[in-house]
Amino acid sequence: MHPELFKIGPITIYSYGVMLALAFVVGIYLARDRAIKAGIDSKVIMDLSVYVLLSSIVGARLLYILTNLDEYREHPLEAIFSRTGFVFYGGLIFAIIVGLWYLKRQKLPVWQIADVVAPSIPIGQAIGRIGCFLNGCCYGKPTTLPWGVKVAGRDPLDLTPLHPTQIYSSVGDLIIFFILSYWWKRRKFEGQIFLMYLVLYSILRFVVEIYRGDNPYFLFNLTLSQLLSIFIGLGAMTIMVRKSKKV
Repeated sequence: MHPELFKIGPITIYSYGVMLALAFVVGIYLARDRAIKAGIDSKVIMDLSVYVLLSSIVGARLLYILTNLDEYREHPLEAIFSRTGFVFYGGLIFAIIVGLWYLKRQKLPVWQIADVVAPSIPIGQAIGRIGCFLNGCCYGKPTTLPWGVKVAGRDPLDLTPLHPTQIYSSVGDLIIFFILSYWWKRRKFEGQIFLMYLVLYSILRFVVEIYRGDNPYFLFNLTLSQLLSIFIGLGAMTIMVRKSKKV
């Protein structure tokens, strides 16, 4: 693990922050390029990205805090100043709400723009998960498989090989990116690509959570992310079926 990339005087450059920044830059660049090809003003994507960036960070952090309140009761300031502790679904849900508000306010085509930005989400996740791997967070359960990794930062005294769930997620997200990119020009109705992303990612996240070792069970022997995967995946699939029948 390499949580710290290098230092510039008193300033420490963290690998997670660098990969997160790279993820947003790549995602925004691809969305902007796709918007131009779709005849959408690229300025819309740039403005939207600001709202999505800020809301996703706030939402991801807020959901983590809400699900880990006991962790911050004795040290409440860490809820604000800690550089770790995010739940992706919190960021996704909050970003969708804020993005929808922005597009409606600007009277812009919601589903069309959702399709434009959809492939950028998994490619950003794929890059971001590499940051998780370097940081030593989001680790998996113990494994005897030959590709198990030792997460020294988790516990210096416990070097048990763990499932590299960060890499599982990164590879899965990359596959989703290529699937969405392939279907983007072949979509049958507006919103299809974004809804496909929600379904595919929900399946990926549910499976990866089986091997995660840092998320406690929330309800019915399922983690919070697995429960959200079920609701979001089924919801997106229902909408996609209904929209496809109207084509």
